[in-house]
Amino acid sequence: MGSLPLFFRLVQASVGGQARYPASALLLTLGQFLGSGIEVVAVWALFHRFGDVQGWHIGEVALFYGLVNCMFAIADALGRGFDVLGTEFLRTGAFDRLLLRPRPLALQLMGHDFRISRMGRLLQGIGVMVFATYQAGIAWTPATVAVALFALAGGIALFLGILVLQGTLAFWTVESLEIANVLTYGGVQAAQYPLALYANWFRRVLTFVVPLACVAYYPALTILGKPDPLGAPDWMGMVSPLAGFVFLAAAFGVWRLGLRRYASTGS
Repeated sequence: MGSLPLFFRLVQASVGGQARYPASALLLTLGQFLGSGIEVVAVWALFHRFGDVQGWHIGEVALFYGLVNCMFAIADALGRGFDVLGTEFLRTGAFDRLLLRPRPLALQLMGHDFRISRMGRLLQGIGVMVFATYQAGIAWTPATVAVALFALAGGIALFLGILVLQGTLAFWTVESLEIANVLTYGGVQAAQYPLALYANWFRRVLTFVVPLACVAYYPALTILGKPDPLGAPDWMGMVSPLAGFVFLAAAFGVWRLGLRRYASTGS
């Protein structure tokens, strides 16, 4: 069996196992939907109280929110194996079994636990994007749809890269560090708002260190047809999502370094 068919077989097995307990899967999905829904209420309350924020209105910010949450929901479902690498594989010695199998490690980890519950955040993100479409009057042309899909792919790659780095740290710590949540959940929170609202040093971090702005801010400006108040050219949003793929490639480079350092913990 080739790598791609094997990946889908692993995902099918994971989803099938969760589907054996439909009530649990449904409640977890609903919990994800409602849990992230509190953030929507917080954003709405902010704009309801203060109106537009530095020229940005709620419909425009809703597009940022929807895009980022769709990206993270899919990446979180795909990267669960890296998230639990330290606790479920390295500490128990189960990682050795993965090394013995003649298939890519990344593929095995991505298919390890494909969480149905992440559908809750994904559906909520799509719902917010529908709200943004009507509130901001977005015209979904073939060009803007292409930009949105490219941004979504780049964002999935970026967040998956963050999870790969989190798993790589476990080669040294044997435990998945919660500090990585600063880049995952913290990154989602930061990318939900326009880059122009932040201080200069933080803009640089979100652009050149962890390029969240490249997969969310600039593509969203292109979709909205809004000029960048920071002065970036209009074509920036059509190419900037490439940074997400570059980040993922760099993350796998670090992953290979960590893999060379691995020494079995036994069982």
